[in-house]
This record gives sequence, structure tokens and C-alpha cells, in this order.
Amino acid sequence: MHAYGVNDVERLLHLSKSTLRALVNAGFVSPARGARNTWRFSFQDLIVLRTAQALVEANVPQRRITQSLKRLRGHLPESMPLSGLSIGAVGERVVVKEGAAHWQADSGQYLLAFEGDPAAGSLNVVDQPTPAQIGEDDLPTPFEKAVFLEQIDEAAAIRAYEAIIAEDPSHLDARVNLGRLLHEAGRYEKAERVYRDALDACGDDAVLYFNLAVLLEERTRVRESMQAYEAALRVDPGMADAHYNLSLIFRKIGRAKDALRHMGEYRRLAGS
Repeated sequence: MHAYGVNDVERLLHLSKSTLRALVNAGFVSPARGARNTWRFSFQDLIVLRTAQALVEANVPQRRITQSLKRLRGHLPESMPLSGLSIGAVGERVVVKEGAAHWQADSGQYLLAFEGDPAAGSLNVVDQPTPAQIGEDDLPTPFEKAVFLEQIDEAAAIRAYEAIIAEDPSHLDARVNLGRLLHEAGRYEKAERVYRDALDACGDDAVLYFNLAVLLEERTRVRESMQAYEAALRVDPGMADAHYNLSLIFRKIGRAKDALRHMGEYRRLAGS
């Protein structure tokens, strides 16, 4: 079963880390733990998270959301079927279409649907338009195409993100994704330049600082990595993963008091 990290969830569902933490802390999902104790989400978790966020935004009471999602989770496949999956709420009932089959699960009164394949880089909540409502504006954006390309041709995805940034230097998501791809490909110097250029062009951003910190830590540039984690926390004091990673660094360099402080913050924020 494929597992998705926090960055994957941010990219696929367009949820901020703070929103993701709130949904986890509310008990809508219980992610597994991976390396460095990071959250790992299943395909079912992605569907539940996005459904929960949509219903929260629609002001559906939390108790009703929890009951609905419990029923829904029991019917969700472990991975996206080849025929595709869509979920739509009509009145009091959620109608789930999996290929030619339809089934129902309790839900709130909110019209939503999920379309796409997380493994292909897209999972979106959309209104159900009629064919007459679909026009040129509904076609995929260059960013959505770049996200899709990540799964089939990373080099093409890198070129696509570079083209987006050349057209719009303030496009933060494109810069974050470009830096991550370069980092994963082992192109550390270029990835670092991307992150630092992004901070200059887009301003302080916790995710940029965090990703830069992880890169620097892997390059054994410990002091610079600590500074980047601390910068991430200045922007977003609730970034639990930054507290966790800082705690590990402080423990390694013998600063036990600081290690305990950041681990305490991590546990408080993660609800553990």
C-alpha cells in the first residue's frame, strides 16, 4: 500500500500543515509513523481528510462528520481503482461511484466530489458541473500539469516548474515542488539555490525553511540546518516536525535541555 507524507498531502489536497494537524488532532484520521517519526497517510486517509475539510468548511457539526466518515472509511478501497473514484453528497446521503458501481454512506448536506489519482499527483474536491459548464478555464493549469508529470517524468516536471517560475517568480508552490524534486534527485546545490531564491522572491515561508533545513541536515551542515529549522518555527511556531527534528539535533550535540524542550513542544502539538 502506498504511503503519503505530509508534503504529499499538502501538494495533493492543498491543505496547510496547520489544517492537517487540526484534522488529525480532531481524530478524523490516525496516520502511521514513518522514519523520524513523521506521519504517513494511506489513500483512505487522503479521502477522509479532504472530505472532513470540505464538511468543516460547510459548517457541518463535528459529531456528524465523525459519524459519516467512520461509515465512509469502511467502504473506501485501499488504492485508487483503475476505473476512478468519485464521491458526491446528495441531500443526506453520500453517493460513491467506483467504476460502474454506486454505493452510499452517511454524510452531511454538502455537494462534493473527488476526482483524480493521488498516485498521478492530483486529488481535488470539485463541484459537479454539467458538460455545458465545462469550458477552457476548466482545463488543467500549468502547475497541475507539472504535478502530474512528477509521477511519470521527473525531468519534464522540473522543466515545467522552471517554466512556471520564469513566468511567475512569486509562484511559491512551484518553487517548493522544484526544490523538493531536485533534492530527491540528489542535486543538492541546485535545490539549495531554489529554496534560497524562493525565500528572496516569496518572503519567509515555513515550508521553504523546513525543506531547506532537511537538505542542510542531510549535507551535515548542522549549524545552518538548526538556523533554518528555527526560522521555520519563527514563521509557524506550530510546525511540529520542525520541533521534532530540532530535538534530535540538540540531542546529538549534547544540548539535552533544548532537546527536551522541543520534544515537549512536538508532543503537545502532535497530541501524543
